[in-house]
Amino acid sequence: MARGQSLKQGEKILFGIAAVFIVFAVVGYVMLETYRVQAQKPIFEVRTHYDLSEQGLTGSELFRVSRCTACHRAMRNGTNMGLSLDGLGSKRTREWIYDFLRDPEATYGAPTVDHGYPPKEAAYVSSLPQDTLMTISIFLSELRADQGAASAPMPPEGRSEFIDNMVGVFAPEEWKQKHKDVREQAVPGHEEPAP
Repeated sequence: MARGQSLKQGEKILFGIAAVFIVFAVVGYVMLETYRVQAQKPIFEVRTHYDLSEQGLTGSELFRVSRCTACHRAMRNGTNMGLSLDGLGSKRTREWIYDFLRDPEATYGAPTVDHGYPPKEAAYVSSLPQDTLMTISIFLSELRADQGAASAPMPPEGRSEFIDNMVGVFAPEEWKQKHKDVREQAVPGHEEPAP
């Protein structure tokens, strides 16, 4: 039986450096998770919330029983294979969500990845009973996002130096004259009091 060749000096150094990086990554991960678990407040600010009605609670249960969490994440539970639905109620109405669950491609106006007609994986959703779809749509419409959250339709309140600089650099002058800055429009539920 032939004996294998020993590693050359450069190969030993290369594998040593790779081993050091792996050890640092593992130690860093363990330290971060230890800190996260022991921290009194969340590391990242939670910008989505929900205040579920009785129908919303029932819809939450139907959402899980109907295997929606196999592809979607809602209330910070489920998987990230599909879209996270936290904050969906800030972007879409209950009626739109219901119509989408019932007839996804007609509501969306284009082919969808998983919802729609067989053989798509989530084709079964549109064949669920209408009252089940309505209850799930109520649940999803009650998942809200704060203004400025990644899943919110409006940017953060007030001015942002970063956004102002990006608009100044990339937006053509005729665009600035034609379109109004959405940050200057009234946000539903945040109207300024009359003077």
